[in-house]
Amino acid sequence: MSISKQAKPKKQSSIEETLWDSANKLRGTVESSEYKHVVLSLIFLKFASDKFEERRKELIAEKKEKYLEMKEFYNMNNVFFLPEEARWTYIIQNSKQNDIALKIDTALHTVEKNNPSLKGALPDNYFSRLNMDVSKLAALLDTINNIDTIKDKQQDIVGRVYEYFLSKFALAEGKGKGEFYTPKSIVNLIAEMIEPYKGIIYDPACGSGGMFVQSVKFIESHHGNKKEISIYGQEYTATTYKLAKMNLAIRGIAANLGEVPADTFGRDQHPDLKADFIMANPPFNQKDWRAANELKDDPRWRGYEVPPTGNANYAWILNIASKLSENGVAGFILANGALSGGGEEYKIRRKLIENNLVEAILVMPRNLFYTTDISVTLWILNKNKKARTIEINDIIKKYRNREREVLFMDLRQLGEPFEKKYTQFSAYDIKKITENYHNWQQDNFENSYANTSEFCYSASFEEVSKKDFSLVPSKYIEFINRDENIDFDEKMKNLQMEFSDLLKAEDKSKKELLTVFKELGYEIKL
Repeated sequence: MSISKQAKPKKQSSIEETLWDSANKLRGTVESSEYKHVVLSLIFLKFASDKFEERRKELIAEKKEKYLEMKEFYNMNNVFFLPEEARWTYIIQNSKQNDIALKIDTALHTVEKNNPSLKGALPDNYFSRLNMDVSKLAALLDTINNIDTIKDKQQDIVGRVYEYFLSKFALAEGKGKGEFYTPKSIVNLIAEMIEPYKGIIYDPACGSGGMFVQSVKFIESHHGNKKEISIYGQEYTATTYKLAKMNLAIRGIAANLGEVPADTFGRDQHPDLKADFIMANPPFNQKDWRAANELKDDPRWRGYEVPPTGNANYAWILNIASKLSENGVAGFILANGALSGGGEEYKIRRKLIENNLVEAILVMPRNLFYTTDISVTLWILNKNKKARTIEINDIIKKYRNREREVLFMDLRQLGEPFEKKYTQFSAYDIKKITENYHNWQQDNFENSYANTSEFCYSASFEEVSKKDFSLVPSKYIEFINRDENIDFDEKMKNLQMEFSDLLKAEDKSKKELLTVFKELGYEIKL
């Protein structure tokens, strides 16, 4: 009797993975910073075309053939109208032609021209300009052609693909280039904390629109109505501005991102806005954000010191604070340096605390971001911090003045490994953090809050004042035997992986250097 080992069935790739593999074939002829716009534009075009064909069939079924080429009968159902040369069927019919890049550019231009809500959303002459290999582009078109983007109404296939691609592009581009994307677990955490159910939502540095997408998902998962929110944002980088508009358009999310991409400080496109919810991940430690004599009298700083020119952290804070409505709440990410320090920043921080705006400070784990490995902080500003009286029984009442307290949380021991060298919050982590925050806000006897060593502490105004208005959580949270809580096996595994990656990179560099010398006619023996 012989026993043979059966091969494991090959894991079937997801739609996202298949597309990513196909898109990666463009490497070499197209920079990764460019081809994200190529791929996402094509997915958008396929989705818009599938929706168009679906609506076209409805009109035929309703015996309204005479309206088939009238865009009003598509727009009324939130469907983009596509002239014949912009339809996916036309693109596929011509996918092997040498001028396919020009035809795609023409299609995108035509779609934008015929649908005013897409103004400024689609790439302009990307395909012709990039001079892509026709066979590789045709292969990508074939892959996208196999996706029925509207087959499963519940799965949001295109939204899934967009989210997957945006995160993968951010990972691929790495430090200094992935600013357009805030990792999903961070956005989830902010949404679950500030609970943007209805009202005006604003993001002053909206990147590819992830904060808005997650806000809508939060509303839908809690059985709210997305028609009860209005979305405003601003983005400086032109290509990222287009990404955001596309990202929102495929989900049917209406948003005002300003007429054009623009600097939030130099050209505020929402000067009179008062938002109920603000979610943001602005650039960290942005230098030279204004010239020495510029924006000194900007109304956003009214009542505070003018933020220093060398670092924009407090300019972002004051921009956010100035945009909050009477009961508004904001959740945003900043580098840890903003928690302390002197000069104008100290004066602004002190005034924010005295004005009772700072509600919670959460220091985050390292390696959450693809652009930096530093630990950062989540700030919660709230213009509606309230003292609450909680009844214990008919006679006794418990009075808890959360109005003058700041909740500090240290999340550095939370998170799970992601893509080897990164960290993300698990669903359990997010639940633990948000429950603690909301219990602290309510502090009743069903959901009681308690200061917990190495995790959280509720500091009174007097305590913060005695610490000279520092917002560094470790000055308030008690730490006991932290070393005993470190998982050394996990730490060593992470170090082992990092060291292995470094050795591989070194070996690759060595081989490339030897190849260069060999091409120059020199032989080097090691």
